[in-house]
Amino acid sequence: MRHTGPVSSAAPLPSRLVRLTWSGLTEFDVTDSRQRLTLYLTLMDCGQRNDIVRYVNAALLRRDWPRIRRLTARRVIAVWERRPPELAA
Repeated sequence: MRHTGPVSSAAPLPSRLVRLTWSGLTEFDVTDSRQRLTLYLTLMDCGQRNDIVRYVNAALLRRDWPRIRRLTARRVIAVWERRPPELAA
């Protein structure tokens, strides 16, 4: 699966995707590490495959993985570290 999400712009989530916008936030600036972390944690918890592909950038995910790993449930970490394998390293 390729994660080709934005690197340097806002990631607007459609408000009709209640499973992703339940917090009230519908746009995340992926250049802001806090907003990106919130977006990625939300997607990891509530996102579907298409959401992940659309909004997660593989390079940013790898860079943020140590922080994400500390804030995420072990079961979610186990699933994500199966793919891409470099996250487990």
